[in-house]
Amino acid sequence: MNNQIIVCGIDVGSTQTKGVLLNDKKEIIEKVLIPTGANVQKAAENAFRELLKKTGFNKSDINFIVGTGYGRYKVTFGDTQITEISCHAKGAHFVFPNTRTVIDMGGQDTKAIRVGEKGEVIDFAMNDKCAAGTGRFLAACADVADCSIDEIGPLSLKGEKPSRLTSVCTVFVESEIMSYLAKGEKLENILAGVHRAIAARTVSLVRRVGVVHEVTFTGGVSRNIGMVKALEEKLGVKLNVSPLSHYMGAIGAALFALERALGREV
Repeated sequence: MNNQIIVCGIDVGSTQTKGVLLNDKKEIIEKVLIPTGANVQKAAENAFRELLKKTGFNKSDINFIVGTGYGRYKVTFGDTQITEISCHAKGAHFVFPNTRTVIDMGGQDTKAIRVGEKGEVIDFAMNDKCAAGTGRFLAACADVADCSIDEIGPLSLKGEKPSRLTSVCTVFVESEIMSYLAKGEKLENILAGVHRAIAARTVSLVRRVGVVHEVTFTGGVSRNIGMVKALEEKLGVKLNVSPLSHYMGAIGAALFALERALGREV
């Protein structure tokens, strides 16, 4: 159907699955984002099917497929799997070539990644034993605050006196938020405190690998403008954030797929 090389990256996250099609000119042909749900393998298949549907390609038109993310081994139709750490580093470097540090906040974990001049991983640190500072943590805060996950970021920016949280544990922070609300504290101040506490915890993780400019923010939480501002304040630097930030893992996976298809670095 086509004379160009087409490759695919599928990033199966704990809450959302992303897919990207790339051509041999390193142009993004199409991208998709769907909920992962309970069936991880089905999510990967659905994302790939949606990519084919939107472009009119057949599976035989795709030269190489790389799976990444939490559910990468469930991308059973793929040619290989590569860790999300390598894929986020490569994707961030592709979108922002001067990236040297990546902060990746997903649904279940947070990662800090040091990146080399070619987008390779130099070092990384990961918070995967606790949900604090992840999408799941923010969703729990939104539930207690009785607002949507999309509202908490903008609301936090309105907080003039951020509440001081003594814990960033998902279990304890819920009761702490309820306690503040019961005392009549403004929701904006509580949420500002939540974002500030997460930023402080994240920055301590990032400092384990070293904060080297430029810093790129990836993952689903990068769409939260309150989190972007809180991290920028704590780090004292402006973060690279793009409409593609949520797709960085899938983009990186697609770039690795292109390298395999061409037999050389791209």
